Amino acid sequence: HSPHKKLFCIFTCDLLSLEEFQYYLLLKFVNCGQGGLVRFECSNPSDFRIGADGVVYALRPLAMSRLRGVPLIVVARDETSQLQWQTQVTLTHWILLHEQSTKTPPSLSQGLEEIWFPSRQSDSSSVGQLKRMKRDWVIPPINVPENSRGEFPQELVRIRSDHDKNRSLRYSVTGPGADQPPTGIFIIHPISGELSVMKPLDREDISNFHLRAHAVDLNGNQVESPIDIVINVIDMNDNRPEFIHQIWNGSVAEGSKPGTFVMTVTSVDKDDPKTANGMLRYKILSQNPESPTSNMFTINNKTGGIITVAAGLDREKVPQYTLIIQATDMEGNPMYGLSNTATAVIKVTDINDNPPEFTAETFFGEVPENRVNVIVANLTVTDKDQPNTPAWNAVYKITGGDPTGRFSVPTDPTTNEGLVTVVKPIDYEISRTYVLTVVAVNDVSLARGIHSPRQSTATVSIRVIDVNESPYFDPNPKLIKLEEGMLAESSLTTFTAQDPDRFMQQSIRYTRLSDPANWLRIDPNTGRITTIAVLDRESPYVKDNMYSATFLATDNGIPPASGTGTLQIILLDINDNAPHVSPQEAEMCEKPEPNGINITALDGDLNPNAGPFAFELANRPPEVRRNWTITRLSGDYAQVSLKIGFLESGIYEIPIIITDSGNLPMSNTSYLRVKVCQCDHNGDCTDQQHIIAPGLGTGAIIAILLCIIILLILVLMFVVWMKRRDKERQAKQLLIDPEDDVRDNILKYDEEGGGEEDQDYDLSQLQQPDTIEPDTIKPVGIRRMDERPLHPEPQYPIRSAAPHPGDIGDFINEGLKAADNDPTAPPYDSLLVFDYEGSGSTAGSLSSLNSSSSGGDQDYDYLNDWGPRFRKLADMYGGSDD
Repeated sequence: HSPHKKLFCIFTCDLLSLEEFQYYLLLKFVNCGQGGLVRFECSNPSDFRIGADGVVYALRPLAMSRLRGVPLIVVARDETSQLQWQTQVTLTHWILLHEQSTKTPPSLSQGLEEIWFPSRQSDSSSVGQLKRMKRDWVIPPINVPENSRGEFPQELVRIRSDHDKNRSLRYSVTGPGADQPPTGIFIIHPISGELSVMKPLDREDISNFHLRAHAVDLNGNQVESPIDIVINVIDMNDNRPEFIHQIWNGSVAEGSKPGTFVMTVTSVDKDDPKTANGMLRYKILSQNPESPTSNMFTINNKTGGIITVAAGLDREKVPQYTLIIQATDMEGNPMYGLSNTATAVIKVTDINDNPPEFTAETFFGEVPENRVNVIVANLTVTDKDQPNTPAWNAVYKITGGDPTGRFSVPTDPTTNEGLVTVVKPIDYEISRTYVLTVVAVNDVSLARGIHSPRQSTATVSIRVIDVNESPYFDPNPKLIKLEEGMLAESSLTTFTAQDPDRFMQQSIRYTRLSDPANWLRIDPNTGRITTIAVLDRESPYVKDNMYSATFLATDNGIPPASGTGTLQIILLDINDNAPHVSPQEAEMCEKPEPNGINITALDGDLNPNAGPFAFELANRPPEVRRNWTITRLSGDYAQVSLKIGFLESGIYEIPIIITDSGNLPMSNTSYLRVKVCQCDHNGDCTDQQHIIAPGLGTGAIIAILLCIIILLILVLMFVVWMKRRDKERQAKQLLIDPEDDVRDNILKYDEEGGGEEDQDYDLSQLQQPDTIEPDTIKPVGIRRMDERPLHPEPQYPIRSAAPHPGDIGDFINEGLKAADNDPTAPPYDSLLVFDYEGSGSTAGSLSSLNSSSSGGDQDYDYLNDWGPRFRKLADMYGGSDD
């Protein structure tokens, strides 16, 4: 059926019988891909009948003279779409050939099937109501058997055209196998049109060929439309079946019922599977071992599926079967079919059909008390199933004798043994023996119909061994509450331990293990705890009002055992700490704006023994209340401010009395250290030297100690050297020119001495410098800045001189005694014995600063050159009265 709805038909004419002027005709009418229900009618229903399958039958013997030139019109009608087609069947060709058979050229092969080019002229003749239409021809395929052993070339068919009656034609074929690869398989005689094959064909290589036949005249002009020729290679049984795998592996569970699918084996045959040559059949040739029967398996002869046909698969007896499988083509015909074999290996997989069985009914073990994670006994079992599989792995369960869960029985994965293990401490004083009932099962349940034997349950007898246990305190820790300040030798409590070994006669002794503040003592026999010092809640060893101490209880067992207990003492606060001011240092300007210093109080006690606090200034010295005032801001804060408008720069210590609110309140006088300084317009001190709080760091302390040690060593060496040179110094006199001032030599600060001669002088000259060199000796106008002024100095008692002291220490002690015994000497006079560097200093004596007799006559302008500190003194004492 073409897109133009033309009917293509394949005509196959078979001669049923041939008599004189009579024959039977069989015409097969095939609907090409129409698919619907087609009804056939013919123009001569009295002589021909068309069956439902499209086959045309001759109803009776027909005379050739009657049929010659009379066409047979066949109509095909689609019952669904009501479309119809028609074609013309004529016997002209056969009749002509039959009549002209005697005229066939002698070079042509006799009896060779001929294929005619269809006529391109339309016939206008009609029969009844039917109209003849031109149709394209479809040439039936040519069948050629493969592997032919006949003579070559072998003629297949003859191509003919109606035009060869009038003129000479040339025939040719094109396509794969002719003029296209593979070339040279088919050739055609150009004059006779005989198509021949040149060599044997192989269907497995090429199953069919599509050629096109051409007819041209001697000038090469096409006289016929090309026709298609299909050559099918007929299959022969020339290939054996081939299994995809030579060895097939399968498995089946033991105990499987008959009919259980095992595996499928597959074989292929290169021959045509639509013919008997490629139709395979399977069978089992042999089974090894033949246990329990020789026919444990069967195979589906068409699909190759292997199933069980008998019961009794037991892995413990036969773990594997080997089958030889045969595949035969020709539908298994043993005479004509070709065969091949393969091996099927079937493993019998394990199921849990054998429960674990204990090797003994009772197992024994022992364990010391209070031991955990200890293996007490090993339980052994046997299992016939495959090792290291869920059907073989044993699981142990305790079903009796352990109500508190003190034992467990894990499985050793290597040996499959049950390891009876203690998981909770066992007390000998509670139970001396345990009798456990243990059941062994597998990871998976037993197969249906299999029951656990008696040997799957065992008894485990465990004996507990008594050991010396440690004493224990109860309660631990022990908590008590006390007021701080409890005096020494006060009894606190009794802290005793108990010995769990009731069956051992043992005594316990107590010792102190940890007492950070060293406050407590424990009686070694009774455990009574007393104090050896005052309990102080403010101690650094008390954390969150709690003090902890640890004690040790030891028995006299073999070996001795000990236990610890903790005593926790909560100390209740009492008012035993006086408050003090905070901060302790502050800064303020000489002329402060309306501001002050905010202070608070620090008290080591807790409320209500701490705040609110009362603040007041001390009465002494009187200038404190004259210069300062204190204002209470709240219960914990107060403000210290200046009463006067100006206070000279300096450091002042203000005594402040602070009283807490405890029952029997406590008071304390604290000193607030205030630095009064000159300030800029922002109120900040211009003096960058701030108050340095007392206290040195660890590094500074170490450095000072090292310096002191070095100094002591140097002094020791100096004393030893001085004793060695004592006689030499006594024999020498002070070599000095009376006109020279000894003090001038001492003022050379950058000279460290020239040797022993520098030490060889009379130290008594330093005690009375005025007796050696009067002030009038030095010229006027030549003065040092550190010399005393020229005005008369007060007269002091003359101290006794030590012309030649034997030791420098004696000399220093005599100077100190002279200063201490002089009631009129200021403190600095004793220092002048050692650091006085000459008389006539312009600075004069400091005692003259408060003297009215010398203050007015002294010129203090030189103090302006000494720096800002002395400039203030110059303004105060050297200025005018206003």
